[in-house]
Parts: sequence; structure tokens; C-alpha cells
Amino acid sequence: MKLLKIKNKWFEESDLRMDAEFHLSDGPNTLRLLKKSAIEKNPLTKVCLEIFKGQIFKRCYVYSKAKGFPFLTASDMIKLNIHSGTFLSKKYTLQYNQLKLEAGWILVSRSGTLGITTYTNKNFEGILGTDDLIRIKPNSQNIRSGYLYAYLASKYGHSLLTQSSYGGVVKHIEPHHIENLPVPRLAPLQEKTISDLIEESSLKRAKSTEKMTNAVEILEEIIGPSSVNLKYQVKMLKSSDIINSTKRLDALCVISNKKLRKEQSKAINWDEIYSYSKNIFVGNRGKRMYVNNGIPFLSSSDMLLFNAKKYSKKISKNTPGLENMIVQTNDILISRSGTVGKSILIGDELNGAAISEHAIRLVIDKNKIAPEYVFCFLNTHRGKMALETNAFGSVIITLNEDIVGNVMLPEIDKKDQNKIITLIKEYLKCLDYAIVLENKAVDMIEKEIESWQK
Repeated sequence: MKLLKIKNKWFEESDLRMDAEFHLSDGPNTLRLLKKSAIEKNPLTKVCLEIFKGQIFKRCYVYSKAKGFPFLTASDMIKLNIHSGTFLSKKYTLQYNQLKLEAGWILVSRSGTLGITTYTNKNFEGILGTDDLIRIKPNSQNIRSGYLYAYLASKYGHSLLTQSSYGGVVKHIEPHHIENLPVPRLAPLQEKTISDLIEESSLKRAKSTEKMTNAVEILEEIIGPSSVNLKYQVKMLKSSDIINSTKRLDALCVISNKKLRKEQSKAINWDEIYSYSKNIFVGNRGKRMYVNNGIPFLSSSDMLLFNAKKYSKKISKNTPGLENMIVQTNDILISRSGTVGKSILIGDELNGAAISEHAIRLVIDKNKIAPEYVFCFLNTHRGKMALETNAFGSVIITLNEDIVGNVMLPEIDKKDQNKIITLIKEYLKCLDYAIVLENKAVDMIEKEIESWQK
């Protein structure tokens, strides 16, 4: 239980709010801290050209990229890959100009999980954003965009963004709630240093996406396209087709497997991932001991985020079976329940973190093949379909170790493999560096504000 003695003037400053949750939250405490400081402060609206949310509209989804605009939700914006594969009809989405995003903006989630921020780079340009995103357009004449983002992404900025939330089950904030949010102004050189870190992080993040895309495109061009998808399919099969393959009766799996095998290029040798792996397993299941200061613990959804450890919980070093939950560099993690078949490659930034049992661990034998190459294949359309079409279950879709091990991997020319491996290594290096730079910038802001309390 928390207790706090409230002053009369605090009610006036909070629009006469009486709920204890508001006054006990970090937001009011941050406001009081900023007011005590002699440092200059500007209201957010003064340093921005515009603060607005997207227009609410009826969405018409399409499957074809040629006929649709890519669509970004609040949860998509913080993912490693912001392209979810969701498209809105070009014909029926007349609000394009009001919804499209641009580079250099700050996006803030305004519904559900509040106050999550992202700094947009060139990969966001032209994408349509949901109305659940507040768009902040910094005024470069008054403030450096990177500095403003680092402040809003800090724990102090986040507490101020979320303090005026309203609603019962689903919380919301509106653009006018944050217009007067105080922005502390540091020495020009200090703001420039922080902003430069964010700008470089943004460039590295965009570059990592470019390297990953190039690697996947090279591999897909070599192994050829696949027409397999998750849409409704009807086909007559012989009983021998089922007996001689998966021995499963679910139509999507049986039809898709046969089609995937039939489409495999005869000029390339294909072999099961089992042949190249050291181990394929699921980490320890059991009771988790959550603590404030411990080992970052990633769920299968956390691991798909750009800065995964920023949003993860932490578990105690004394958690039973922890040794089977710790991941290492070059491990491949594959989401195995709910949203299945999404894979990541562990780099230096996530080395030593713990992963939940909802991710399959694929450990590749480097003497046989590079894990970077296997990871790239699993991110091709053919690789994704090999996993997703083999998933089983009704309410909760699931993968297991055998499904991953039975995926057919193409063994292409070594020269082409090396091109792909180099690109994936560069992708991972850029990604890790982007995370380090952003965390450093945010840490500088937080340490500066904390110094005012001494």
C-alpha cells in the first residue's frame, strides 16, 4: 500500500482529480521535480510544429501489396520488422494524406499500453499509421528532434506522457493531454550530443533493415518463388500422399507440404534442418521468480521488438532451471505458440538473456553451415510457410521441435552463401549498435534529471 499526503494546490494543478492512482503515480512526482529545478523548461506544444492523432476510419484490408498501403499499428512500431504484411485498400482508403507517416516524427501509443515511443526513420515513410498513434512533429528551429525523443522515451518522459490517462478497462490519452508537458532544456552542446546519438541510432536501424531485406531477396531469387500461402485451399489427395509424408490429416498442412516440396528447385540440394543442427529444444518450464534487478526475461513477443530488453521483465538468478533458459550469440529463436514461425538471431545485445518456453531454440552446428544463413532462409517466404503451414492446434496454434527440424533447407553455392552470411552479420551489427546508441542517449537524459535531486 502507498500513502501520500496531498497538498491543496496539487488538486488545482491536476484539474481537481481525486483518484489516488493519479497522485501516487510517477508523473506528478516528475512534475514536482521539474518545477523545483531552476533549469529552463518549454511546454511540448512550443517546441513542436504539430501534435495530432490519425483519423478514425473504416478499414478495408487487402492481401495484395500492389493494391494496398502498408499499415502500422501501435504494437508494430516497436518491432524489429515494422512491416506486418497488413495492407489497406488503395481504392477505399481515402484518408491517405491524413494517415501517412514521415521520417523524423515521434510516435506515441495512445491506447491500451500507453506512452510507448518510436522515432521514425526512412522505413516509416509512406506507411499508414493507426489512429491509436499520437504523431509529434518537432520544430527543428526550437529543438533537436533526437533530443526530444530521448526525453520522451526516458522513464521521466514516459511518466508524464501517461499521467493523464483516462478510461476503465482500456486506458487512453489524447494529444491535448500532452501539449503542456514540460520539456527541460539542457546546454546546447548537451542536447546536440544526445540528439546525435538518436539520429545515428535511427540510421543504423534503417541500415539493418536494408541489409536484412537484401539478404532475403538474394536467397529468394536463387531458390525461386513459392505460391504457398495460408489462404483457404481445396485439393483431392491420395491416401498415399498422407501416409508417405506427414501422416497428418489437417488439410492446410498436407496440401502445403506437398506443394512446397514440388516447388523445390531440382538444381539445388535440399536437406532437413536436423542435419545441420546441434540441438533443437524448448527452454525450461516452471515457476518464474520476477525481481527488479535480475536477468532480462524475454517472452516470444518481446524477442521480436527492436529494443527487447527495454520492455522485458527480469527474473532472479536463483530461478530453477535458469541454465536452460539463457540464450547465446548465434542461437536462433522461433516463436512456437500463438503467433508462430517468427524468428530472430541472437546478437551481442541479447546474449545472456533468458527466453520463455514459448520460443524454440535452434542451435546450428557452425562446422556444417552458418547460423546466419539458416536464419535468413527462415525469413524468406518459403521458410516462413514451411513453419506456419505445419503448425497445429485450434485455439492456440503451436509449433514443436520436430516441425522445425523437418524444414527443408537449400544448400546453395558457397559464394552466394557467403554473400548472405556477410549481409546478415552486418544486419546484426547495425541492429545491436542502434540499440546501444539509443539506450546511451536515454541514459544521459535520466542521469541528468536524477542529478537535480541531489
